[in-house]
Amino acid sequence: MSYIGSDDFDDEQNKLGEYEGDRNEAGERHGFGKAVLPNGDVYQGHYETGQRHGEGTYRFKNGARYVGDYLQNMKHGQGTFYYPDGSKYEGSWVEDLRQGHGLYTYPNRDTYDGEWLQHVRHGHGIYHHHDTGAEYKGSWVNGKMESAGEYIHTHHQYKGSFVNNYPCGPGRYVFDIGCEQHGEFQQTEQDRAEGEWGELSSNTTLKWIPKCITGLTPWTPGRDSTAGEKETASAEEGAENSP
Repeated sequence: MSYIGSDDFDDEQNKLGEYEGDRNEAGERHGFGKAVLPNGDVYQGHYETGQRHGEGTYRFKNGARYVGDYLQNMKHGQGTFYYPDGSKYEGSWVEDLRQGHGLYTYPNRDTYDGEWLQHVRHGHGIYHHHDTGAEYKGSWVNGKMESAGEYIHTHHQYKGSFVNNYPCGPGRYVFDIGCEQHGEFQQTEQDRAEGEWGELSSNTTLKWIPKCITGLTPWTPGRDSTAGEKETASAEEGAENSP
């Protein structure tokens, strides 16, 4: 469902290249300076004892650009990376990797705003689809929708658990007209994929099994759909006991 994204283009193994700027007593690059590396990349910013350290701008010969914090030659802290394919990441970095909170804008104008761990979506985050307006809010594990989340469409939402990017187990659809359909997603073996979630594998698809319809109820992440069934049952019992 999502764009994979771009690779990094740092070449930390290149030689020092040409340099204009401040140096310390040992002759090391220290303070503010500009370096033109042998591969054509250009760095302009702060150095400390010979390494990029502090704020700086690194321009890659392929058109990529990083503007932000460095620590011992690595992107570390807050920074923005502009990729050659038009995508952009704005947020936290840890040792050259996207980590912490950040906003990634993909070439197709989709966005992910949330937590990252070692370059992949991990933690709580929101993925917004530009073309359809749909978005997922919830938990991510190793780049995939996992555990509790909600998928928001134009006139309805789905709230429940996700496994490997797909809904799985008890959940509910919440409609703008003021009602909910409780049910459960199950994997089924069929020749062709059915339903809005599409095909999981060559033979496995998701099947929505509806159980009941209720009024709107509060949602707690991880809560199953039995609450809606209990409310329906209570309402039916009350009707039977009425004079």
